[in-house]
Amino acid sequence: MKTIVGMFSVGAFLMLSTVCLCAAQEPIKIGCLFDLSGPAGHIGTPSKYVAEMLADRLNKAGGVNGRLIKLVFGDAESNPGKAAIEAKRLIENEQVVALIGPTRTDSAMAIINLIETSGTPNVGCVGGTPPVNPVRRYVFKSPQKTVTAVQKVYQYLQKQGIKKVALITATDGFGKEGEQSLKELAGEYGIKIVADEKFDVTDVDMTVQLTKIKATDAQALICWTIGPPGSIVAKNVRQLSYTIPLIQCHGLPDPKYIELAGDAAEGTIMPSTKLMVAAQLPESDPQKKLLLDFINEYENVRKYGKVNTHSGYAWDALMLVVNAIKTAGTDKTKIRDAIENTKGYVGISGIYNMTAEDHCGVGVDSMVMIKVAGGKFELIK
Repeated sequence: MKTIVGMFSVGAFLMLSTVCLCAAQEPIKIGCLFDLSGPAGHIGTPSKYVAEMLADRLNKAGGVNGRLIKLVFGDAESNPGKAAIEAKRLIENEQVVALIGPTRTDSAMAIINLIETSGTPNVGCVGGTPPVNPVRRYVFKSPQKTVTAVQKVYQYLQKQGIKKVALITATDGFGKEGEQSLKELAGEYGIKIVADEKFDVTDVDMTVQLTKIKATDAQALICWTIGPPGSIVAKNVRQLSYTIPLIQCHGLPDPKYIELAGDAAEGTIMPSTKLMVAAQLPESDPQKKLLLDFINEYENVRKYGKVNTHSGYAWDALMLVVNAIKTAGTDKTKIRDAIENTKGYVGISGIYNMTAEDHCGVGVDSMVMIKVAGGKFELIK
């Protein structure tokens, strides 16, 4: 009897020792640099929710390689200078093994030198192309490049037989990049730009610019901006009784756009990730199950509100890092190498295939064209 009791005691001790050993392992710290306040707070805050949602899911499943994930957040405050300060704190003080974010392209550019000199893998959640063009050793991003969205728009217009377009773009960095890409690629798709107007993101009316455009022979109007200005353009277009289609950019697929633009949003067209029309995808689409599961947890279980096209960027950024850690461990250089060698990762925003020449990993086929119909987003087939 004593022998049996002794055996149980030894077994219990060994089990307890194993549990204590696992519990004693330090969590893996990953930095999350988002705009939690300021003009881009409406994008950065949901990014935080998504990162937390994924980390909770991973930790409930046992973490990564037996270690829990610990997210350490920094608020870039929609300010490149603040982004640089917070990135430095996360890397040097918090000793994170990788960094996801920031939210905006100008903030991503502000931290590049720190990322490269510190050798910290970074997967940004920015729409702009400059952070990964030219390719930097430690810098990656999860959203499609601006140039990719432009290609998607021009492919659509080409199929519609549209050859003359007018542009109206914001004067901020995002708008300027869109304008540049639209101009550079126009000839490749047989498209002529017949008007090019601009507005400041703080403007509350664009009718002057749009009146000039209406006097041209443009067959479509392309607007390149993000947030509320896109809704203002849509309203002004409706007020001026435009008969040509309004094409918005890949930053506008968001229920907030429809809410702010109201009836003026009807019929507007834009490139988007598949997330916005997940239920309309064919059953054969490899992303569909993941997308529907993501939407259900975000909207119904956690009740964060409605998803938008930005919602998946933080998920994909964190998963790219986590998958790399699973393969390579927590050495920063090895994480970087593993991210660069990512192949076939089915994510929220696309199916990622990174290379040494492409630190984005998703192309034109990761996007779809959608339109607003009946107050909802509809897949254009």
